[in-house]
Amino acid sequence: MPDFDVYKASLEYHAMGRPGKIEVVPTKPTLTQRDLSLAYSPGVAEPCREIARQPNDAYKYTNKGNLVAVISNGTAILGIGNLGALASKPVMEGKGVLFKKFADIDVFDIEVKTEDIETFIETVAQLEPTFGGINLEDIKAPECFEIEQRLKERINIPVFHDDQHGTAIISGAALINALEHVGKKPQDIRIVINGAGASGISCTNFAIQLGVKPENILMCDSKGVIHHLREDLNKTKKIFARETDARTLEDALDGADVFYGLSVKGALKPEALKRMAKNPVVFALANPDPEIEPALAHATRDDVLMATGRSDYPNQVNNVLGFPFIFRGALDTRATAINEEMKMAAARALADLAKAEVPDSVSRAYGGKRFRFGREYLIPKPFDPRVLYYVAPAVAEAAIKTGVAQVELNIDEYREKLRRQTDPGRAVMGVAIRRATELQKRLALPDGSDGRVLSVARQIIRDGVARPVLVGNTEKIHAGMKGFDADQYEVVDPASPPDNDLMNIRLKERAGLFAQDALDSYALAALMTDVGMVDGMLSAADRVFRETVPNVLKFVSKRRSTKRVIGMHIMVLKGRVIFFADTTLVVNPTAEELADSARLCAEAANGLNITPRVAFVSFNNFGASEHAEAEKVRVATQLFRQANPGVAAIGEIQADVAIAPGEYRNVVSVDEWEQPANILIFPNLDAANASFRLVRVTPGV
Repeated sequence: MPDFDVYKASLEYHAMGRPGKIEVVPTKPTLTQRDLSLAYSPGVAEPCREIARQPNDAYKYTNKGNLVAVISNGTAILGIGNLGALASKPVMEGKGVLFKKFADIDVFDIEVKTEDIETFIETVAQLEPTFGGINLEDIKAPECFEIEQRLKERINIPVFHDDQHGTAIISGAALINALEHVGKKPQDIRIVINGAGASGISCTNFAIQLGVKPENILMCDSKGVIHHLREDLNKTKKIFARETDARTLEDALDGADVFYGLSVKGALKPEALKRMAKNPVVFALANPDPEIEPALAHATRDDVLMATGRSDYPNQVNNVLGFPFIFRGALDTRATAINEEMKMAAARALADLAKAEVPDSVSRAYGGKRFRFGREYLIPKPFDPRVLYYVAPAVAEAAIKTGVAQVELNIDEYREKLRRQTDPGRAVMGVAIRRATELQKRLALPDGSDGRVLSVARQIIRDGVARPVLVGNTEKIHAGMKGFDADQYEVVDPASPPDNDLMNIRLKERAGLFAQDALDSYALAALMTDVGMVDGMLSAADRVFRETVPNVLKFVSKRRSTKRVIGMHIMVLKGRVIFFADTTLVVNPTAEELADSARLCAEAANGLNITPRVAFVSFNNFGASEHAEAEKVRVATQLFRQANPGVAAIGEIQADVAIAPGEYRNVVSVDEWEQPANILIFPNLDAANASFRLVRVTPGV
């Protein structure tokens, strides 16, 4: 897209609807006068008194523990320059959006109208009571170094200048993996840093912490190499002056292993790149255009490893991989600082994540592209949800070990909590996963040579959840499971299915079906499940529901106690778990079938340690209509209650009354229905399927 289109679209984006990008949303109810009297006067006086008595109670009664200030004076806005405090506000709001999106951290953006260091420091320091942390942004060098250091010394909450440290941490993770990939060690390499601003200096310091020898790092600014004979250096640059004969960037790069570009477009020429060592690592991080285009770099040398700041090239060094998750770990431990150990922990966690198998959810976010550790995948993608539960726990653990944490966490439990935050369904499935791990059942996976199925099988083995039985082409499956021992999984090839007498009997029992029908991997997996060769099956990777289920049901017997096979969806809505049925199979169930559906859902809920509360949903409440459909639901409720007296059930009832009874006490009393329903049994397939699909795509639900 042309640049002018981007800029025009951005202006429209920022101006549409309510101007800007963020708003304040209450977290407590404000529906009644009572609510308002608790939120403000007179009730609010009591938490004020409690905090005055015990200051740490601010974390209990206010949002301090999840609130970060993004603060700037606008003296170094992105790649634009000094436009002043007000002009920096769109960037600071954007930073707030990223904090919220990736780590659920709330932000107030604060733009301070001063370039005076003393005034800026005093202003920020006075804000300490309000926030759990301070993110400094877009403040020019060298002032930014002094501002951050003095604030860290003065206030007792984390202060983090992302322009300095963010790029260093993310590129540090990429450097760890790049060196590992080419078989080099930090202590043996030579680095050239082109750019002596905040990011360049921070990247230099971080490389030294990784083990690079200071004497093996040459830094360049706009005048060339920062060497020992230059007389125009400020106190910051003098620290990095080296005794060397190199005077130009090209001189410095002769035999160098790594190039860090934190400068301007086109700064790295092909001739200079040719002078670098074998397997050169090039981080061309200038924005919006890198020091050398990746295509030109690869045309110059086929052994180069590239990273840029651009999302349209591989290995994007994007600060969003760092600051949300670093602050998440710092806030959750109430850390008094973000120290070097915490930054290093973040970098190493990112490096580790890049070497883990990438799930389908990440591939889908990037148009189905598959990622695997190597030259074009040295660091994770920003939309990888696993970054939260890799980086934040690592940061939290480092905070605890180094003594800056005021709250100690069980890191394993904390990681699981964050994992549930990124995957709400995990809270529900955790019980099932634990039980499966204990039982070690055999699970058939049809279409076993499909890349997604193989990925699932590998994850099942890593997590120890079950023993996968892959149904598909033997040769392709073994190739896809390279790196795993053959005794960790089983393969059943439809081309040579197992000779099982019971399977043959089952095939003959089903009119019109013969042995060749079982050559389909789904049918074979279903038949294996039916005769007990495996304990269950998981599908489908490449088939839609309507293509899969009818064929599978030809081969699987239902329980004798069950009237019909039904479809059920489990929805996790803001921490609430709701079962919807029948969402997929029975078009117009009878009252008896509705009652049976409710029984099956209640059993499923109990299996997940969820106490079932069943609502039989209709268009009216409790006999208000004599319509046949309402009567059907009424009868279903009675049948279910008679057969399942220990399970809470209500009906016929409207859906909103069932799940929010507290708001409809004029319709249903506390004695009749105190708590919300968690199982909704709909009168027909139309209602159930439409309802769960609407809920699934409704924003904020």
